[in-house]
Amino acid sequence: MPATKHVERVRQALGGEQSAIVLVDDVDAGLAVVDAYGAEHLEIQTRDASAVARRVRNAGAVFVGPWAPVSLGDYCAGSNHVLPTGGAACHSSGLSVQTFLRGIHVVKYDRAALGEVARHVVTLAEAEDLPGHGDAVSVRFDGSLP
Repeated sequence: MPATKHVERVRQALGGEQSAIVLVDDVDAGLAVVDAYGAEHLEIQTRDASAVARRVRNAGAVFVGPWAPVSLGDYCAGSNHVLPTGGAACHSSGLSVQTFLRGIHVVKYDRAALGEVARHVVTLAEAEDLPGHGDAVSVRFDGSLP
C-alpha cells in the first residue's frame, strides 16, 4: 500500500466500515458469503477459478484467475464499468444495452392449455384472497374447472 500514489484513499477504503476480511472454511462457504454480499467487482483467485466463477449468482462483474484484474474490466475487456454497488448485485445487473430496451410480455393460451393450469391459477388467487382473479379463469369454463 505505501507504494501507491493514493495511499490515503486506499487506507480509507480498506479500513472503512464497508471493508472486511471474511475467513471461511471452504469454497462453498465462500460462495455463500459472495452471494449474500453481492459485490460490484469480484475476483476469483483459487484453483479452478472458472468452475467457481460459474457458481456465483450475485456479483456485478466477476474476474476469473490471476490474469483478469478488475482494472482490465474497467478499461479494456468490454465488461461494463457501470455496475451495481452497495450489494445491489443481488437484484440488479450492470448497465448494458438491455437497460435501454423495453420488453413486452405476450401471453397466448388456447382452451386446452388454460384448462391444464386453471386449478392452479384459481388456487393461487384464493390463497392471495383475490377471488376475482380466480373467477376470470373459472368463468371461461362456465364455472366448472376441467
